[in-house]
Amino acid sequence: MKETIGTVTHIPLSPAIKTKTLVFVSGQVPTDDEGCIVEGIEAQTRLVLDKIKDLVEAAGSSLDKVVKTTVFLTNTEDFAAMNAVYAEYFPDSPPTRSTLRCELMIDIKVEIEAIALC
Repeated sequence: MKETIGTVTHIPLSPAIKTKTLVFVSGQVPTDDEGCIVEGIEAQTRLVLDKIKDLVEAAGSSLDKVVKTTVFLTNTEDFAAMNAVYAEYFPDSPPTRSTLRCELMIDIKVEIEAIALC
């Protein structure tokens, strides 16, 4: 059994899916409620992690139960700044993480997906 968390109307995906034991969070992008992209890697990382926090909490979990993330960066020079913000959200026992440099579908600096325990 699975439960969809959050809604998206313009593309075919679920922001998050909750199963009996896990919450899978789709890649979150740094757009505000109006769809505008915030400026700068720090602001983008913070917004993305806030979205992940909101989704895992809506599923009854929390950031301290995140066990795996994947970070997609468009520029490796942004790694240190992204990592500094990331460390604020996961100060103790951070989750396992993969970080990839890649071209993203929209003009953003970072996208992050996550898996959390329920």
